[in-house]
Amino acid sequence: MAAASADYSNMNIKTGSKNMAKRDLSNKVVIVTGAGSGLGRAMTLALSESGAKVAGVDVNIDGMRETSDLASGSFTPIKTDITSVSDADNAISTTIKDLGGLHVLINCAGLGMPTLRVDYWNNRLYFWEADPDKWQRLMDVNVRGAFLMARAAAPYLVEQKWGRIVNVTTSMNTMIRGGNMPYGQSKASLEAASNAWADDLKDTGVTCNVLVPGGAADTPMVPHESPYERENLVQPVVMGPPACWLASDDSNGINSMRFLARNWNPDVPDADNIESAGSPAAWPDLADAASVGQPATVHGKDIPR
Repeated sequence: MAAASADYSNMNIKTGSKNMAKRDLSNKVVIVTGAGSGLGRAMTLALSESGAKVAGVDVNIDGMRETSDLASGSFTPIKTDITSVSDADNAISTTIKDLGGLHVLINCAGLGMPTLRVDYWNNRLYFWEADPDKWQRLMDVNVRGAFLMARAAAPYLVEQKWGRIVNVTTSMNTMIRGGNMPYGQSKASLEAASNAWADDLKDTGVTCNVLVPGGAADTPMVPHESPYERENLVQPVVMGPPACWLASDDSNGINSMRFLARNWNPDVPDADNIESAGSPAAWPDLADAASVGQPATVHGKDIPR
């Protein structure tokens, strides 16, 4: 998970309590992975400000202490290596036991390209040059970690007939761009998984959706040594309003969609935001085109729910 950065110590000031107050999450328990920095911290602060009990999951305990200092509401840090089965199971069970339940899992923890090559933006990392161990570590955090957390949470959410799984992926151009592997392919995997999980969860009362900032974000995943002008990057706080909506009863029935946080305007009705910021997850139109002329399948229709 990304390291914490003191540059985000004033993030609570930028969260926008004027709009956050419109969403009452006082009856929700939310787990946010990667809560110690960046997008995870921004969503944690917004959810906490809206009244949710938030369990922060991260290996970066110092970063979570900073998040705790900034949070205006309930925040419980749980040091967790999400690539470990036992750690992931423990994070879910501890949250349920200590916070009285679980309603929402937001998978935000991730590693970026700097973990393979610090100056990747001007020193292209060709896929054949990637260190296999570092490649595997990134895939483990970005893909396996999200799976293990969702695997541990899903049975509880399905049993209570209400829940949310929200996965943070990336833009399609990032997924397929050369010199950006394996970060891009890890997020492509999670996007595909999100659509499949949403299908598995159909008619259970639990939904799975994707939330992305909508461009490179001003987080520690983009090193300050990079050539990007920080003011031109997407600010992490844009993740707050759509995350709070997805965590609320107001998003009931919304499943297998992806939302661009930078297009979400907290001052307009939810229906307008669904139209302007939302689209189907995993680009199913491409899948539909590929299925033309292929045998139809009824797989899954007879699976007990």
